[in-house]
Amino acid sequence: MLVGMRWDEDRCYRAVSAKDARFDGVFFTAVTSTGIYCRPSCPARTPKRENVRFYTTAAAAHDAGFRACRRCRPDAAPGSPEWDVRADTVGRAMRLIRDGVVERGGVPGLADRLGYSTRHVHRMLVDELGAGPLALARSNRAHYARVLLETTEVPVTDVAFASGFTSVRQFNDTLRTVYDATPSALRAGARRRDRAAPGATPGRITLRLAVRRPFAYETLLDFLAARAVPGLETVRDGTYARTLRLPHGPGVVALTPTDDHVACALELSDLRDMMTAVARCRSMFDLDADPVAIDGVLGADAALADAVRTIPGMRVPGHVDPYELVVRAVVGQQVSVAGARTTLGRIVRDHGTPLEPATHPLADAYALTHVFPDPEALAAVDPAGLGMPRSRGTTVVGVSDAVAVGKLDVSASADRAALRCDLVALRGIGPWTADYVLMRATRDPDVMLATDLVIRRRLDARGLAPARTHDPTTAWSPWRSYAAMHLWNLADTPPTERQP
Repeated sequence: MLVGMRWDEDRCYRAVSAKDARFDGVFFTAVTSTGIYCRPSCPARTPKRENVRFYTTAAAAHDAGFRACRRCRPDAAPGSPEWDVRADTVGRAMRLIRDGVVERGGVPGLADRLGYSTRHVHRMLVDELGAGPLALARSNRAHYARVLLETTEVPVTDVAFASGFTSVRQFNDTLRTVYDATPSALRAGARRRDRAAPGATPGRITLRLAVRRPFAYETLLDFLAARAVPGLETVRDGTYARTLRLPHGPGVVALTPTDDHVACALELSDLRDMMTAVARCRSMFDLDADPVAIDGVLGADAALADAVRTIPGMRVPGHVDPYELVVRAVVGQQVSVAGARTTLGRIVRDHGTPLEPATHPLADAYALTHVFPDPEALAAVDPAGLGMPRSRGTTVVGVSDAVAVGKLDVSASADRAALRCDLVALRGIGPWTADYVLMRATRDPDVMLATDLVIRRRLDARGLAPARTHDPTTAWSPWRSYAAMHLWNLADTPPTERQP
């Protein structure tokens, strides 16, 4: 049985037999003889073919009666890259569920964001994925509950509600179903495993974010360091730290990437925001990308082969706050990177929300002082007081007002085509800015940004400039956003010429 997948079962079984980690999170392997589901790379003995079932999501495996393997911990695998690639309703739904929309607004809230009835959304997800929105959200809640149990001393009852469960009974039943263990047993097991480790900092959640290799994290950190806004974010000693504007209050995160994972330290005002914070951090570092597939397509073209060999595993930096990214893109128009940082630092200082160092020690450690302003705050500002040309300040205020009143959806799950049309319809926003937002805020993997000055010169030099009747860069689809990053990062590109 192959639930919600386009691949044939023989291909899936070959991946399982080879312990191929590239497929971790892309599909899950359930074994009928043990009642357990695993990631494809699980080190356990390969089960017999007749005993194996394949599922697109962990939730579908749960609903079929399987529990998570304690050895390979399939719920901690990288997410499927499919949900960032797909721009259809199912892809948008998965991004919304990953961001915690069901916990905050229920299935009706999810359906409202998608523009369909709850029944139709349920039917689409079951048909494609083998599980409905409640089951998918429940699977996410179980994973984050386990993280809280194993990495904090938060009382078990508080973990239940912080993870989005509506009752302690539902919480207990779900964890028994998914992990075949009680909450107390999961916490006790973590203490036995980590008994030699130093004690956790009170109020801080620490976890490892899985990533597919290769992972060009040095290039990613360089990109973020060049654009770090004082008081809001910083890159120091291989760690990217920043403040977060979350649904239930501010937070602070410190992300330290390595070859095979990202160490994540979170301090939140409200534990209910953990799921949202982690999803946004994964998006920021593009951790669910499939670098082997991307490099395979781009590296096959002679125009990019050297660049791909030089930087394998290139990532496209996302963002933790799509609204913030829109403002940053507008501010950065026609000015240098340094100039944009200075202006944004002033906006954050004058209009952002101050952080209390006593409640966020990470912020104090990294000299972070403010959370980026809410749309309502900048919508009420006089454009002349933003420290930039009045026309550009008017655009910032106009965008902020459109987001504040709900006329503009700039979330990671927004309809990409509709968002682009809405952005270019706003005064002061052109195709480059709209495409840059799609590339980084909505995780669109296929944005070429051919109107960018540096990229256009690179394409011209290689005889690849798009023409009215033919666009040679379509050969790089659906990974043109990654091609753009390679073109931007060529060694002879002066830092001041790169994108904002």
